[in-house]
Amino acid sequence: MTTYDIPFNRATLAGNEQEYVLDAINSGRISGDGPFSKRCEALLMDALGVERVLLTTSCTDALEMTGLLLDIQPGDEVICPSFTFVSTINAYILRGARPVFVDVRPDTLNLDEKLLEQAITPRTKAIVPVHYGGVACEMDAICGIAKKHGDIPIVEDNAHGLFGKYRGRLLGTFGSLATQSFHETKNITSGEGGALLINDPRLVERAEIIREKGTDRSRFIRGQVDKYTWVDIGSSHLPSDILAAYLLAQLENWPEVQRKRGIVWNGYAERLTVWAAREGVTLPFVPEYCEQPFHLFYLLLKSEEERNRFIAHMADDGILTVFHYLPLHLSPMGEHFGGRVGDCPVTEDISGRLVRLPLYAGMTQEDLDRVIESIEAFS
Repeated sequence: MTTYDIPFNRATLAGNEQEYVLDAINSGRISGDGPFSKRCEALLMDALGVERVLLTTSCTDALEMTGLLLDIQPGDEVICPSFTFVSTINAYILRGARPVFVDVRPDTLNLDEKLLEQAITPRTKAIVPVHYGGVACEMDAICGIAKKHGDIPIVEDNAHGLFGKYRGRLLGTFGSLATQSFHETKNITSGEGGALLINDPRLVERAEIIREKGTDRSRFIRGQVDKYTWVDIGSSHLPSDILAAYLLAQLENWPEVQRKRGIVWNGYAERLTVWAAREGVTLPFVPEYCEQPFHLFYLLLKSEEERNRFIAHMADDGILTVFHYLPLHLSPMGEHFGGRVGDCPVTEDISGRLVRLPLYAGMTQEDLDRVIESIEAFS
């Protein structure tokens, strides 16, 4: 097994993680929806201005909750980009929906809003834009198209974009629902974890019920009923309060985490510009009206063969670089649903050429220098 001096990602302590985790353990209250969970939810609701936040065990769980909340049924259609993680669409396939994959823009690698309207049919039940790398999709256009076609619900897959903004407005606040990830690879982490953001107040009570195994336990805890019972379908999506304790320390220090990541991201952008232009390599594009949280930095090399040589070259120098999503429409499951070569040409092109560079809050200037020196030595 290869050992890397500079990994692709390294989870970094941001503040009081160890103290809070010990506090949770000593309290004896470590199951879901405990004191630390509630503090995390309150912090996010205050910071984002959303109606309700519910912590979940993963972003996948949060997405699956949206499938239940939107009452996705067999035969419904859900639109999302082909260039995304499988959980984005699996949440709706589990409910019997048919995926409708839309290609991405060649600049931001986000769902191409110009192709969205032609993908809508009378069976369209949801649109799921993914803010790739935390750079916002064109939400004005997407929301306008959804409204024009009968207020189709929008679910923002914001796994990469916590605290990012589009035209001054926070990501995760445009759709009826949005989802967050706190996986180890994300800016703010609890190892595993996620959150459901609810902007439509009509969905709050049912979301609480679904997350509590289909019971109205949340109403019981608030004293609204004298006992709780089974009232709807649901599952168990609550993370342990130990994970929430770790997460709270991260959330309390998110500006500093983002600042440190920004130093690395901007270091790549500034110092690789000349090299990229000379070598015909494309760097990430961020529209001036988007504020990104510096989630990832990628290179688009000239070919898949060159990308693979680049990864091997960096590995020889003890630096781990990785590719990203394969086109979902060309996967075995995608083909099962009718996906064919040529359906999403931009996705098919960039997927084989993209490589992500190491980026984490604990990266030192020395680490950054080493990565850039190794990149510049590649030929």
